[in-house]
Amino acid sequence: MNKLHKICVFCGSSDGNDDKITTAAVALGNAFVARDITLVYGAAKIGVMGAIAQKMLDLHGKVIGIIPQFLKVKEVVHKGLTELHTTENMHERKLMMQEVSDGFITLPGGFGTLEELFEVLTWQQLGLHKKPIGLLNINGYFDPLVAQLQKMVDTQLLNKENQSLLIVDTEIESLLNKMKAFEAPSVPKWLSEKRT
Repeated sequence: MNKLHKICVFCGSSDGNDDKITTAAVALGNAFVARDITLVYGAAKIGVMGAIAQKMLDLHGKVIGIIPQFLKVKEVVHKGLTELHTTENMHERKLMMQEVSDGFITLPGGFGTLEELFEVLTWQQLGLHKKPIGLLNINGYFDPLVAQLQKMVDTQLLNKENQSLLIVDTEIESLLNKMKAFEAPSVPKWLSEKRT
């Protein structure tokens, strides 16, 4: 069983127009506090990101924000976090997020959200970490993405085992339970950290 003390959440810095997404983000914050899980995220006070962080802070939960210097402007960065770390660039931000977290959950978002998701998936595929990666499919938002991954498997451009690295669920508690039970597959012998 994985110990999920700190979970990194990737999600939008915009609110979007589907209230169910923000409602689910707030519910995820509630679940984290109930399970004594620290949130690791991109340090913004706006959008879906800001909603989950603020809910957790309101409930006296722990929130760690990680933000690159160029985004650290007062209109964006949340000043009331438990911890705030500033990095030189986006790469250092994502590396720190991976290093301090025990797992990852992706909520709806845009390009940046998907880029973060696929980077940690690729790192796991390459054997650089063995942490569970969850996708919370709120109101069908990720249905097309899940279908695309299946298309990649069907066309033999994605290995079925690698597809299973992404834990997909529509319910928070079920997703967290699956993440706790996740066991990363072994990495092929031809791949080593020196080759990645």
